[in-house]
Amino acid sequence: MSHETEIRLVQRTEQPTAVVRENVPMNELPEFFGRAYGAVMAAAQQQGVQLGGPPFGRYLNMPTDSVDVEAGFPVSAPISASAGVAAGTLPACQAFEATHTGPYDTLSTTYDAIQERMTEEGFSPAGSMWEYYLSDPATEPDSSTWKTLVVWPVAES
Repeated sequence: MSHETEIRLVQRTEQPTAVVRENVPMNELPEFFGRAYGAVMAAAQQQGVQLGGPPFGRYLNMPTDSVDVEAGFPVSAPISASAGVAAGTLPACQAFEATHTGPYDTLSTTYDAIQERMTEEGFSPAGSMWEYYLSDPATEPDSSTWKTLVVWPVAES
């Protein structure tokens, strides 16, 4: 890694979300995210629910050739299920988090650094993790400047 990523141990509060969940081949994630974010934004607008933060992707198992993934937004109030969009939550948990700067295909360096830190401090990673996409590739074409907040909960002991 060209620069040291600051890794923080934090306590996260439960966050209601609106999501689309599918099992997606890894090479189809960009298309899935675009479709899911569009569906969630449309459902939220239709129901008058405010989006409460940046878009995220939550990986519900360790990615292999495909991954069980939720994509959506934190919301200010629960959303009613419609057109493939469901209510969800990001759990209250203790987690390690770090802000990754750079293209999405280099995120593994930040995950590796978090996992190393977790192990050093005697924690085990939980089976799911999520990423908040703080940069919009449509308005920031330079992928070296993209910011992604990686949140990796620790397993309950």
